[in-house]
Parts: sequence; C-alpha cells; structure tokens
Amino acid sequence: MVTVALCQMRCVVGDIAGNARRMAAFARTAHEQGADVIAFPELAVTGYPPEDLLLRADFVRRARVAAEGLATQCPDIDMLVGLPWAEGGRLYNAVAWAHDGVIADLYRKQVLPNYGVFDERRYFAAGDAPLVRTVAGNAIGVTICEDLWEPGPVARAVGGGAAIVINVNASPYHRDKDRLRLDVAAARARESGATLAYVNMVGGQDELVFDGMSFVMDGRGEAVVRAAAFTEDLVIARFDPAGTVLPGPKAAWPNGEHALYEALKLGLADYVERNGFETVVLGLSGGIDSAVALALCRDALPHVALHAVMMPSRYTQAMSIEDARSEAAALGLDLAVVPIDTAYEALAATLCDLWDGPGQALAAENLQARIRGTLLMTIANAHRGLVVVTSNKSELAVGYTTLYGDMAGGYAPLKDVFKTDVYALARYRNGLGQVIPERVLTRAPSAELRCDQKDSDSLPPYDMLDAVLARYIEQDWDAEQLIACGFDRPLVAEVLRLVRAAEHKRKQAPLGTRVTQRAFGRDWRYPVTVSYEPPST
Repeated sequence: MVTVALCQMRCVVGDIAGNARRMAAFARTAHEQGADVIAFPELAVTGYPPEDLLLRADFVRRARVAAEGLATQCPDIDMLVGLPWAEGGRLYNAVAWAHDGVIADLYRKQVLPNYGVFDERRYFAAGDAPLVRTVAGNAIGVTICEDLWEPGPVARAVGGGAAIVINVNASPYHRDKDRLRLDVAAARARESGATLAYVNMVGGQDELVFDGMSFVMDGRGEAVVRAAAFTEDLVIARFDPAGTVLPGPKAAWPNGEHALYEALKLGLADYVERNGFETVVLGLSGGIDSAVALALCRDALPHVALHAVMMPSRYTQAMSIEDARSEAAALGLDLAVVPIDTAYEALAATLCDLWDGPGQALAAENLQARIRGTLLMTIANAHRGLVVVTSNKSELAVGYTTLYGDMAGGYAPLKDVFKTDVYALARYRNGLGQVIPERVLTRAPSAELRCDQKDSDSLPPYDMLDAVLARYIEQDWDAEQLIACGFDRPLVAEVLRLVRAAEHKRKQAPLGTRVTQRAFGRDWRYPVTVSYEPPST
C-alpha cells in the first residue's frame, strides 16, 4: 500500500528560493501524515508560466540547484518536483523524482501545448519516454499537464507497468474547466484502467488564475478524492497494492457565478499582493460595473486600504451619487466625492481654439473620462497604490471605453466578464449580503457623459451583443455562422465592425483576470494595422 500527498500550492513566478522553502515545509508535513510520495505542481520551483525567464541560463541553473537542495533537505519522502531542466543543449519541462536525498530520475513532458495562453514550444523540447518507479510495492508513472489530454503518455506509462499515474499540472481556470478536466481524465482512466492522481497549482499569475481542484480518479472514471477549489490544500490519498484508490476527502467545488467570483477574487488578490500594493483606488460611478468591482475588491483585499472615489459632472444623475454612497457604506467604506466640472471647464477653455472639429462632441465626452482617469492615477500615485479599472469584456470588445480615461489603471478584474455576467455576479454577491442597490441592477446603464445618455444609444441590447461576442471571440464563429444561428445580418455586421475597429484600444488595456476560454490577452493576437476584411456580412 502506498500513500501519496497531492500538494496543491501557490507558486510565485521567479521566487525560486521561496517556492523551494514552502515545498520543503509541505513535504515535511506530508511525511508526518504518513505519505510515501508528495507530488508538486508543474514547474513548482519556478512558478508558472515563467515565460522568457526560461531563456536565462542563470534562472534555469538556480531552479536545478534549488531542486537538488530540496531533495537533500527531505530525504525521508519521495518527491515529484516540477522544474525546467537543461540537458544536451535542450530545455525540458520536467519532473525530477527525488529519492533518498538525491534526484534519482527525471521525466520530460511529452506533449507541449502551443495554443491559447500556452507557448511551450517556444522554450521546451519534448520528451519521448515514460517514467515509472516503484514505491512501497506500487508502480507509479508520471505525466505533466498536457500529457493527459492525449492518450499516448498515459498509455506508455501503463505499458511500462504503472498502476497509478500522477499528472502534475499548472492548468489555468476558465469557466467549466473543472468539468472538462474530469471528462478528459475519465477518458484516460477508462482507456488505461489506471488510477489517475491529478495535482494542480493554485493562485493568480498576471492574467491567469489557477483554481486547484486536484483529484484522484479510479479506473472507472470516478473522482474518489477531491481537493479544495481556489485555495491551497494538501490531500492525502491511499492506494491498495493493486493501485486502487481508497475513499478519501472529497471537497465540494463551486460552480456558476460562485466559481467565477472566487476566480476573480483570487486573481485580483494575488496580483495586488505579489506586486506589493498596499492601497487600491477605484472610481465609483453608481453603475453596475464599478459596484461589482468595488465589492470584489473589498472581498478579495480585506487588509488593503481601499479608496472609493466618485467624480460627478453636470451629467451625473442624483441617483448615481446616492447609489455610490450606498455601495461604499454597505462595504464599510468612506466615499470621496470629487466633482470634475471645474477641471473640465478649465481644460475646455484652454482647448477652445483647438478642438472645433467634427469630433468635438465625442472629444468632450472623452475629456470627462480622461479627467477622471487622471484624478484616480494621481490619488494612487500619492498613496503608492493601484488603480483598479472597472471596464468589462463587452465594452472592451466593441471599444465602448476611453483610452487614458476609464481604461487608465493597473488591473481590470472584470476585463474578461461580459456585461450580462456582471449583472449575474451582482445578483450572486447580493445573495451573500446586499451591497449593491436593486436600482443599480434595474436601471438602464449609462456612461453619463452627456444629457440623458444610455448605452443603448450606441450599442445593441447587452443580451444580444454578448451572445454575438461570445460566439465570435471565444468560438471563432464567422458572420455567416452567426447569421445562420438567427442573428440579424445588420447586427452581426455592426458588431464585427466595432470589434475590428477597437483593436488598438485592446492592445493598450491593463491586465485582467482570464475566466473564459479566450480573453483579450495572451490568447488574443490580432494585428492593429490590417487590411483584411472578413467574408461579406
């Protein structure tokens, strides 16, 4: 009988010494709990993804030294340690198997993902051999992340005698990713008959967030053991001599808006903490986006100084100020109110001889947004803080946002959340305790940059807009597919035109947490300057 610890841990990119220290602490705890083997996430020593740090020989060398030191510190437990490994002029995404105080064996990742947010072929060479070792009478194979998504690596491990296959991961979250992982793992388990132990990283890294949700699956494709979601966990799994997993802890996993909210909290919290910000500044408008962003900031950052700032103009309705005050008060915050009319009039007077042109009306609206952006950035500078941007994915997709205005800031937690999902998050959060006035959820959304302005003056209804955008952005549907699905041709043509025209804005947008299969970040790489026109709409 063998006992395996799955160490679902936070790993900070570049903090090689700190990651190794924490791995040693987890290994000692696992040993005290009777584990024979502890498995850490993919590239746990360096954090994931290290990106072009992998091109630095000193970085790769330090990771190896740290792994060797970790093996020396913890000789009483076998360890599966993820790290980059240089060998023969090539670099591998590897797992070092530490045994009796030394690195006794090495597994090299066989399937290198090069799609979406992944660029592993830029850095790594692919391995071609399984690794199987026997511990306490059980033959255990090793695979790394994408190896699970193709039949070959697991089959080769089982062909080498493994009854248990441990898959170490840095698998980022997107909505419904847990179901997708379970489906893939179940397919591999049923094909091979092996027990699969899946250990994942947890935590935020720039725009990526890792959700944890590690598990052990039996040969029938049933998840018998489950680790917690969106938090560190050390799960102890026991296997009989045939490799069958015994019943163990089975954490409940969130879904729907609950999971989405937890992912956004974790991504924001780790970005703020790991970049050393102790103050966050947010512009509160009385609208739905800033209301949800404020609640998210307070929930994710309970120990960070949070400054909520309302910047009304002549176009701001009284109810917007009332609702902003209510939102701040519900979260225990003071609201700073800084009117912008005086600043606007001064700048308008300065520009009087320069902005008399066909775009003056739009320029006047954008000037208001840019004054607000300047105020927020100045407050953040004074407090050495971070401006949290409240824009959502729908606005960023069609360019309904102002460069250097409401886009100004350092992190945009709702960047990958469509407007309709922002409303769903608001209802979810109010279900935990009302912090957003009902009126904010029911009134027509407006940027309040001119008299009686509504978003619907410039955009289709958000339910229609988001339905088109989700298919176009995340599933690569073309115009004809959208029209065949039932969307009106003029609607499709206009939405796709707006998306193409806003590319230059997206290139200058701040980072934000990725929560869908395709976000406007690492996995969206369209040119700004382009003459290509898609097939006729």
